Amino acid sequence: MQETSKHTIDTLLQKQKSFFSSDQTKSIPFRIAQLKKLKKMVLSNQNLIEEALWNDLHKSPEEAYLTEISLVTGEIDYHLKRLKKWARPTRVKTPIHLFPSSSKIIHEPLGTALILAPWNYPFQLLINPLIGSISAGCTSIIKPSPDTPNVARVIEKIIEKTFEDSYIAVVQGGKETNTILFHEAFDIIFFTGSPRVGKVVMEAASKKLTPVVLELGGKSPCIVDADANIKVAAKRIAWGKLINAGQTCIAPDYLFAHQDIKDELLDEIAKNFVEMYGNDVKNSRFYPRIVNNRAVDRLSKLMNEGKIHTGGEIDEKQKYIAPTIIDNVLPEHPIMQEEIFGPILPVLTFSKINQVTDYVNSHEKPLAFYYFGTNNQAKNVLKKTSSGGACINDTLMHIVNHNLPFGGVGNSGMGKYHGKESFEVFSNRRSIITTPTWLDLPVRYAPFKYFKWVKKII
Repeated sequence: MQETSKHTIDTLLQKQKSFFSSDQTKSIPFRIAQLKKLKKMVLSNQNLIEEALWNDLHKSPEEAYLTEISLVTGEIDYHLKRLKKWARPTRVKTPIHLFPSSSKIIHEPLGTALILAPWNYPFQLLINPLIGSISAGCTSIIKPSPDTPNVARVIEKIIEKTFEDSYIAVVQGGKETNTILFHEAFDIIFFTGSPRVGKVVMEAASKKLTPVVLELGGKSPCIVDADANIKVAAKRIAWGKLINAGQTCIAPDYLFAHQDIKDELLDEIAKNFVEMYGNDVKNSRFYPRIVNNRAVDRLSKLMNEGKIHTGGEIDEKQKYIAPTIIDNVLPEHPIMQEEIFGPILPVLTFSKINQVTDYVNSHEKPLAFYYFGTNNQAKNVLKKTSSGGACINDTLMHIVNHNLPFGGVGNSGMGKYHGKESFEVFSNRRSIITTPTWLDLPVRYAPFKYFKWVKKII
């Protein structure tokens, strides 16, 4: 993608700050109208979006709808039903010693937002934060990933047809454009990507004290205990791992399997690979591709250690990597040192659950955490570990519930969104106390008469 010049970015930013200053975006009817326009834009261009996702990632229309389009339209509907309520001032209690004052919290938009998306879910992970920005009353400059150029061009085309650039604008480019954007005076930066780039974003934002939301990733563990339902666990793990060919920030990154059920579990997972994509996975229209050859090369190097249980085939020309299970993996192997972001599942074995919790706790906090077993043991495991989100006896599904905040912790991110959290994260919760003038108690003024009585009240 061609880089965007600093002059263009400066011009857009000035136009958006001027438009925001007009107060039009603060109107609730205006925000609702823009959300409806956004939904109409998505639905009327659904075929274009699906075609672009196919060309960039070989995503089937079915997967594109389930993992990108439906999540966006569902999020818009959720905001449309609740925005008026969220935006109302919230009255809070006022202590007796502040009588006759009253207190409330109002939500005001932060201002002009910068939203940057990754390539793995290039539509959903750009538009979903935008919904929060619109809902809160902000203006937005959004930047698609250059690694999915077809989606990036479609987004630019449909946004330009739908919104004035003084309200929502698309900029294109790679590292050069990012560097310019990170040093501009935005009121909030919302970044989804790797922890490595997240640190760059945070460092740049700190120079202007710009608030940041970082939706990152990490190595999300999947634990299958001895008393788990093996058939169900295998099906849900296979599904969660292979959606988008494993290029999912909350995909099960590695598997900890109890020694008593490991062999049965791996065979069941492999069986589900075939049930979902057939014996000829490469020619299945439902199986996505790796984003580029650079990523294929990186993933292929991670497969050099351990024992291939299933898969292992690579076709670099087609950017294809078969669903792969690698057994006998050791913690020091390269595949356990970085987020995989591909259809490769390394397997470690345990006999006691504390071996797993000790391992997880000795590494960075993950974005997601998956446990298959009894509810009682699940409570114990959750209590002893930390993650951005978690599923018990399932994978990925916590991202679907609009009532659950989504985000990381520590190295896997900061800040939450989805549902009301998206409205909140682009808003300033402004505390207001209103004091009438019909009564002006003298006790707070020097020389502090009746001080001993004041001490008893407060």
